[in-house]
Amino acid sequence: MSDRHEAPGRRRVVRAALTGAVAVAAGLGSGARGTPGAIRAAGAAALRPTSPETALGALVAGNARWRTYHERHPDQTRTVRRTLVGGQHPFAVVLGCVDSRVPPELVFDQGLGDLLTVRSAGEVLDEAVLGSIAYGVLELGIPLIVVLGHQSCGAVAAAVQAHEGGPPLPGHMQYLVDQIHPAIDRRLRGAARIDAAITENVRRVSAALGAEPELAARIAVGKLAVVGARYELTSLRVRGIR
Repeated sequence: MSDRHEAPGRRRVVRAALTGAVAVAAGLGSGARGTPGAIRAAGAAALRPTSPETALGALVAGNARWRTYHERHPDQTRTVRRTLVGGQHPFAVVLGCVDSRVPPELVFDQGLGDLLTVRSAGEVLDEAVLGSIAYGVLELGIPLIVVLGHQSCGAVAAAVQAHEGGPPLPGHMQYLVDQIHPAIDRRLRGAARIDAAITENVRRVSAALGAEPELAARIAVGKLAVVGARYELTSLRVRGIR
C-alpha cells in the first residue's frame, strides 16, 4: 500500500522504525561490541542483553569468534540445559535461510536459549514466519531481529534462473521464487545479478518486517530494531546491510 493511503501517524512510526534499524545495523559493519555487563548468563533473564544495541554487540562478538576460530560454544552445559527446562529468554530473533552452511547459532557462536531462529528458503516471509517472529518479540520481549541472507543463496539463484526463462519449479518451490522475484535487478547479468538480488532481498524482507504495525511501534520507542545482514561463506563474516 502506498504512503498516500496511510494515516500520517502510521507513516511516522514506519519511518522511525526504518531509521532505527539503519542505526543499529551500522554496528555490524563497525565491529561494535556489547557492554560486558549486558551479556547474560544462560537462562538468567535479568542479565541478558535487553536493548537492540547490546543484543547486536553480542552477535558481533560471537561472529568475530567464529570467523577467527575462537568459538566458545557457550550455553551447552548440564546446568544450562536444566535451567532452560523452566523457560527461555533468547535475546535475538534471527530470520535466516534454510541453507545447511549457515546455522545462526554457529555463525554467531551462541548456544541453547540464546537465539530464536526462524528459517525459510531465501528468508521468505509468510504467515507462519511472521507469526513466529511476532511471538519472539511480543511474547518473549526480544529486542533485536536480524534478517540473515548469505553468499551463494540457492533460493535466490533459482529465482533469477526462473526470471531468465527457466521452467517453473516443482511443488511449492515456485512460491519461494515468486516472493524473491521483486529483488532482482534486471540491469545486471550473471553472477552479479544473483549476488545483488541476495542483498536486495534482505533489504526488502527487513523493510517489510519494520513496517509491520506491532513491530514498528516497538522500534519507534527504542525497544526493537530490525537489522539486515549477510553472511559471507568465503570469509565467515557477517556484515550489515543498510
